[in-house]
Amino acid sequence: MTKQLTAEAATPELVAAVDLGSNSFHLLVGRVEQTPQGSRVVPIDSLKEAVRLASGLSADKRLDASSQARAVAALSRFGERLRAFHPQKVRVVATNTFRVAKNGADLLKTCEAALGFPIEIIAGKEEARLIYNGVAHTLAADGTKRLVVDIGGGSTEFIIGTDYSPALLESVFVGCIRFSRDYFPGGQITRSGFKQAIFEARREIQVITNEFKSMGWDQAVGASGSAKALVEVLDQLGLATNHAITYEGLEQLRNLLIKRGEVDPAELPGIKADRVAVLPGGLAIMTAIFEELGIEEMQYSDGALRLGVLYDVLGRTRQDDMRYTTVEHFMTRYAVDRVQAEQVAKMAIDLWEQARLGSSEEREEMSLVLRWVACLLEIGFSISHNSHHKHSAYIVSQADMPGFSRRDQRLMSNLVLGHVGKLGKLAGLMSSDEQWAALACIRLASIFYRSRRPTSLPELKFSAKGKRFRLGLDAKWLQNHPLTQYSLDQECSEWSKVGFELQVN
Repeated sequence: MTKQLTAEAATPELVAAVDLGSNSFHLLVGRVEQTPQGSRVVPIDSLKEAVRLASGLSADKRLDASSQARAVAALSRFGERLRAFHPQKVRVVATNTFRVAKNGADLLKTCEAALGFPIEIIAGKEEARLIYNGVAHTLAADGTKRLVVDIGGGSTEFIIGTDYSPALLESVFVGCIRFSRDYFPGGQITRSGFKQAIFEARREIQVITNEFKSMGWDQAVGASGSAKALVEVLDQLGLATNHAITYEGLEQLRNLLIKRGEVDPAELPGIKADRVAVLPGGLAIMTAIFEELGIEEMQYSDGALRLGVLYDVLGRTRQDDMRYTTVEHFMTRYAVDRVQAEQVAKMAIDLWEQARLGSSEEREEMSLVLRWVACLLEIGFSISHNSHHKHSAYIVSQADMPGFSRRDQRLMSNLVLGHVGKLGKLAGLMSSDEQWAALACIRLASIFYRSRRPTSLPELKFSAKGKRFRLGLDAKWLQNHPLTQYSLDQECSEWSKVGFELQVN
């Protein structure tokens, strides 16, 4: 028995991150280690698939069949590697191509089935935050103010931050796949192609230039595929300065490619096969960044989105969850009544846990969602008391909320929107009976705490099965609270209009 316990205690804690980029899909597995300074993640295994998802995006923003097939095949292989992982130890994020593809939602379902884990389509600023998180954990926490740039296949992220704290985050729709395809068709490189690509990239970046220059930075750092490919090629050609990217080096590489008319791997020994087709676009964008922001030199960091996601997973398991920080910020910003939020959250979660719907992991995640929703129900009061739930829902759906995916925000927005008023407005927005049941919990909690005062409530018993909800409570208490009784009668009627049955016993 002692040997068995020792072996179990020695089993390392593993976390995993999957990054579904526009050019490549990455899987990174890390081992959690404890140090005197706190927990850290040591990468121990990685997989990479050059899916080139963005190359299959048509002019009308639809992914073609071959790019979808490559994505599903890659995730099937990733799924085998992750099969033994607990869902809470894995986070999967999808970036720009999934954001813009009109048929991305359909592909998402197929990809989730192949991988075996939920996939979060993250907004550009959330992507930027996670990228910075990854880069920051590869550099010294010495107070240096850094500009971090990540040129991806479909978008480019810009971040200014110090140590582990980002201060300015932006995402711009310029990516190496689209630029390589549009300005260097068939891999043919021309001077005019570079001129047009650089001009277009500068035009897109220009909208953030003043804000970033005003904040300033001490050091520029490049991350991920394009920056890595450029620094490796420049190094091999002797055009890098102390393993850093310089404008002079970029210019010399550009002239070399124009002279050859194509990317020839034989003449660029530092380039990997999967970067050949997208190098011209990445080079043009990097040149535009140097010119537009006035950068003289850029270091390279191995930190990237996937490493940032790993540390985010670690934070969630250590109660250092960015989602809590974000909700706390919103509560402070919009002066939320914390006593009301806490009592509504407590009742909604209690009712939800009684329903026992889904797996234990799904129940736990929805409990978290209900807590956050209860904290966000009244942020719309800052705009108007009338229809505050609509204002609250709009803010939740549209605001930049670090730590949350688009799907998270959509679900929370729906629950906020539906916590009072008519249920018909939710038709077509809720994707499962479980989500409707969660909505019932938050609506009932809102009814019982309408007075906004700490109230001595009777024991409540709640059950949910399909489209039938049952609420049990003491009849004498209900008789002594006629407004609550009336509200519950109205609630039963409202649920019947959307095909559900709520029975109060």
